[in-house]
Amino acid sequence: MLLTRIYLDPDDRPAWPFTLPPVQHLAEHGLSFERPVTFLVGENGSGKSTIVEAIAGACKISSQGGKAGTKYASTGESTPLGEVLRTDLTSNGLRLLSGPRRRRSGFFFRAETLFNLGQNVSGMYGFWEEPLTEQSHGEGFFTVLEAMFNDPGLYLMDEPEAALSFTSCLRLVALMDHLAAVGGQIICATHSPVLAATPGADIIELDDHGLRRTAWEKLQLVDHWKRFMAKPDLYLRHVTG
Repeated sequence: MLLTRIYLDPDDRPAWPFTLPPVQHLAEHGLSFERPVTFLVGENGSGKSTIVEAIAGACKISSQGGKAGTKYASTGESTPLGEVLRTDLTSNGLRLLSGPRRRRSGFFFRAETLFNLGQNVSGMYGFWEEPLTEQSHGEGFFTVLEAMFNDPGLYLMDEPEAALSFTSCLRLVALMDHLAAVGGQIICATHSPVLAATPGADIIELDDHGLRRTAWEKLQLVDHWKRFMAKPDLYLRHVTG
C-alpha cells in the first residue's frame, strides 16, 4: 500500500464541492484505503470523479490526468478540493510519490482528457510510442494502460470504461489484478459493474448519505443492471413514447 488515508480539516466549507455529502463525510471521518484496488461507485454528480481528481492533486499528479512528476496540464495542477485534501502515505508511498520528480511512479488515467494529453506526450520518452489519433478510442485507451500501468506506484482512474467493450473491461480487470500483485495501488471511479467485480477489490459507494463500504452484489448499480438485463421493458417503458 502507498496511500492509506485521505482526510480534510472539518472546517465549515459552504461552497461546492464541500456541500456534496461524500465530501462532507471526508471532512468528518476521512477515508481509509485498505486494499490495493479500490472502486468509488455512484451516480453522476455524486462526487466520485471530484474525489479522484483531488487525490491526484494531493499526490502531486495533475488533476487533468497524466504521469506523476510531470507538468503539462493546460489548467491548474490541482482542484479546490485537492488543495486542501490531506494524505497519509506509507514509507513506500512517500518514496514513490514525494521523491525526486523523475523517480515518481504513478499515473492518473482520466478518460475525459486522455486524447488531449496524448497529443502532447505520445512518442515522448517514458510514455507510449503510437499516436492515439491513429487508433480507435478503445485501442487508444489500452495503448496508454499497457504502457503506463506496469510498475509499483499509485494509479488513479476516472471512468476508464468509457471507451471499452465488455471484453476490454475484462482485459482491464486482468491488468488491475496483475498490477496489484506486483505492488501497485489503484483507485478508480467507475460506473462499470464488470470493473467493480475485480477480485479482492474494496468498493465504496457514494450517495446522499456520504461514503460507505459495500459488497459488489449489494451495489445499486449491480441491482439495476441485473433487473434491466432480465426485463428491459420494465425500465424502458418509463423513458420511451
